[in-house]
Amino acid sequence: MPFIAVVVAALVIGFEQAIQWKYGPMGIIAFVLLTVGIKARNTTAGGIGALILVLLLAQSG
Repeated sequence: MPFIAVVVAALVIGFEQAIQWKYGPMGIIAFVLLTVGIKARNTTAGGIGALILVLLLAQSG
């Protein structure tokens, strides 16, 4: 079980770094809002994070 937790943590950190590299600080803020919203079951925070990520993705494409 601890091995799986380490692997998942490494994947999350890698994903977070990729978002920051591609979308900058605003991408990290959006990712954190989305994550906190999901974990806390707060639809407002999750929705705002998802909206910012969608806007960043639409802008780069």
